[in-house]
Amino acid sequence: MRRSRTLALAAVVATTALVVSGCSSSKSSGGGGTVAGADAATKGIVNASDQKGGTVTYEMKGTPDSLDPGNTYYAYIWNFSRLYARPLTTFVPGPGSTGDKLGADLATGLGQVSDNGLTWTYHLKAGLKYDDGTAITSKDVKYAVERSNFAPTVNSNGPTYFQELLVDNSTPYKGPYADPTGGLNSIQTPDDTTIVFHLQHPFADFDYLVSAPQTAPVPQPKDDGAGYVKHIVSSGSYKFQSYDDGKDATLVPNPNWDQSSDPIRKQLADKIVLKMNMDQNTIDQDLIAGNAQVDLVGGGVDPQTQAKLLLDPKLKAQTDNAFGGRLAYLALNSQVAPLNNVDCRKAVQYAIDKVSVQTAQGGPVRGAIATSILPPDIPGHQDINPYPSDGNKGDVAKAKQELAACGHPDGFSTTIIARSERDTEVSAATSIQAALAKVGIKLNIQQYPQGKYFSDYAGVPDFINKNGVGMMMMQWAADWPTGFGFLQQIVDGRAIKASGNSNLSQLDDPAVNKLIDDAASNTDPAAREKDYAAIDAQVMSDAVIVPLTDYKVFLYRPTSNTNVVSTSAYDGEYDYLNIGTTTK
Repeated sequence: MRRSRTLALAAVVATTALVVSGCSSSKSSGGGGTVAGADAATKGIVNASDQKGGTVTYEMKGTPDSLDPGNTYYAYIWNFSRLYARPLTTFVPGPGSTGDKLGADLATGLGQVSDNGLTWTYHLKAGLKYDDGTAITSKDVKYAVERSNFAPTVNSNGPTYFQELLVDNSTPYKGPYADPTGGLNSIQTPDDTTIVFHLQHPFADFDYLVSAPQTAPVPQPKDDGAGYVKHIVSSGSYKFQSYDDGKDATLVPNPNWDQSSDPIRKQLADKIVLKMNMDQNTIDQDLIAGNAQVDLVGGGVDPQTQAKLLLDPKLKAQTDNAFGGRLAYLALNSQVAPLNNVDCRKAVQYAIDKVSVQTAQGGPVRGAIATSILPPDIPGHQDINPYPSDGNKGDVAKAKQELAACGHPDGFSTTIIARSERDTEVSAATSIQAALAKVGIKLNIQQYPQGKYFSDYAGVPDFINKNGVGMMMMQWAADWPTGFGFLQQIVDGRAIKASGNSNLSQLDDPAVNKLIDDAASNTDPAAREKDYAAIDAQVMSDAVIVPLTDYKVFLYRPTSNTNVVSTSAYDGEYDYLNIGTTTK
């Protein structure tokens, strides 16, 4: 059944490829050309408006890891959560790289740096309130960081930057649930509007780090750990009216939000509805019909819809095709035999037909073939290809040489996993299965839900090691648009954690770790970029990541949507902060 699905997908993509080439070739004759409006949201804000009213409906395939801002690591929730959770800084809505610009959110401005880069101070705006009318204080921001980074058995999904950067207490801090009366001494709150972070070493990207939803304030008396997601206290322009786990959520305007303290938000819609566990084709059709405004996951329409949109000039005018600092790749488990042998990993690198994978993912409109880890729109990217093959279609002879070198001349068997809701990811795994079979590597494909992919399966080293999972399908985008923001969580050995892990390969290379530290503390941007390039080259030499495509999204926006803009800060998704509707 998977094979027939792949064949059908290939047929659709072949049609799409013809449409794309037809459009570009007919430009001079006036028969097709670039339709006015296509990619408009990658260049500016489409339908900029302050019109209030109506319901903005988000739909998604599957479920999120969590709507709790301190327990999520999907970019689309980081984006969406800004509606109800304000971090210290955030990205200002704008097209492409313009959307990479940081601005103040809860804070009055970017951080004040002192003590040779070891101390960062932020001041909160005056008069900030939660949706229940109580005051937001710096202590609530401190608590939010502690609960999101130092309670891994409760909140395991998010990144661990703060845990790695902050100076720990003399007696290791056990987190707010195990030690509710203590707290980190390295985060100080001398008054209700000041918060001071003390770092173990200088970190030039700290302003980017505090844009994560982990700095959105949480009042400690209202936090009951895993249950907090059911009654999140809002600091944003919207608050929760209802939440039904795995089904839906409804947000309404927060009456205690103050526009004067928040010039980047508009609070336009009367209601925001999120519907979960939808079929992708249903989502696509709802968008085209105007019954929904946004596909929350932002991964793009399905292949059949893609072909339909590209064939119809009117529909194509409502589409946007954007890079977003995102890489689709195959993670190879360095801790499971025989992939714990670098030569076996190199065999996989050589054997994969990347053109076939690109086709399975939706063709060139859904990504350019990648040969290194850093995407082209991230500083430090370099054009290297350590495992070349003719036309990027795989080199069977070289793969067999590497298999012989690792003691498996006839190949081996292992398991590859993918997210069940992502048809193109499963199809790409099927393509990899076919390519590796040519050199004797047999793959068993297993699928797991995206909402639990990192908390229960791919991101749990104990699970993948015990179950012999050698390969994991993965997409990764920069946590923020720098080399550190892209690389650290997926290649730093010190970032490996028991659950919610993103270093799926479990790489712990001292050379890589040292380069990460050097880049983090270097105030010279050019020197940092050299370090990021060196990290890329070293990880490719370790062969634990097979770069597949520099991923692009192909999104549809209904004509009734207002304030639509694609942003690379959130993977090329639309910026969710101010989307409104003209439909009542």
